[in-house]
Amino acid sequence: MESQNQPQYDSYLKKGLVTLGPWTSACFRSDPKRLLFQLARYKFCAKMLTGKKEVLEIGCGDGPGIPLVLQAVSSICAIDIEPIIIEDNIQRFTREGIDRCRFVLHDLTKDPLPTSFDAAYALDVIEHVAPAKEDCFMRNICGSLKPQAICILGTPNTTAHAHASLPSRQGHVNLKAEESLRALLEKYFHNVFIFSMNDEVVHTGFYPMAHYLLGLGVGIKKH
Repeated sequence: MESQNQPQYDSYLKKGLVTLGPWTSACFRSDPKRLLFQLARYKFCAKMLTGKKEVLEIGCGDGPGIPLVLQAVSSICAIDIEPIIIEDNIQRFTREGIDRCRFVLHDLTKDPLPTSFDAAYALDVIEHVAPAKEDCFMRNICGSLKPQAICILGTPNTTAHAHASLPSRQGHVNLKAEESLRALLEKYFHNVFIFSMNDEVVHTGFYPMAHYLLGLGVGIKKH
């Protein structure tokens, strides 16, 4: 009698194991619940961007959330400043047969992209952008988007800084609170919405008690 899970097993025999990227693998081994929290942020992006055609992921890392977001959008251009991770992504995603995503080595603190996208998201990126480069970074995001596009920025709350690991504290040079994240997005977008997260739960509760913030900007202002 064939097992009800036979199709999944047949797929496993045919395709083999899914290979996670280097950062995601390390996270799964050291703190798997953190990976759950990260994927919940990508699920939020997928829900907010459902139906969008051309979407930009800024600071994609090893792309753990790309398959999830691709369930809701037509295509993703994923950029990062690390050549080694872009090359690794290309190889892994090609092996998996994921063909609606392309990877590009690009630094948005220097130049916009030549293509205009319907939406963009950057999770755990803005806190690593030096304040002196923030305006250029945001202008180049806007320069890579269509006029009515959506932009999502996700970042740890300033109130979470005291509980972060030493490497995180050293790398987080530009953390935001609700007020500063809202002010940043309002400088570049006509409409701004702020959500917050604790663990994998998205809510609109008391912002200082949130570990993570998600800001949505809609409709680019002309500068």
